[in-house]
Amino acid sequence: MSIEDEINKISDLFFQENEGQVWRYVTDSIEKPLLEKLMKYTGGNQLQAARILGINRNTLRSKLRKHGLLR
Repeated sequence: MSIEDEINKISDLFFQENEGQVWRYVTDSIEKPLLEKLMKYTGGNQLQAARILGINRNTLRSKLRKHGLLR
């Protein structure tokens, strides 16, 4: 078996075990660390962070609140 075959097996199992929640799991896993780094990069400037992400500042605030990152 190749590494690619093993990765495919693992991903198939992940999809089966998390059916209906894969998108939430992946975005939650990525979103918080991304927001933490972005807020550090912008010195906490929410408007600048929202512009970088291409989202509305209120949407950013909602995401920060969701992850306990709102000051």
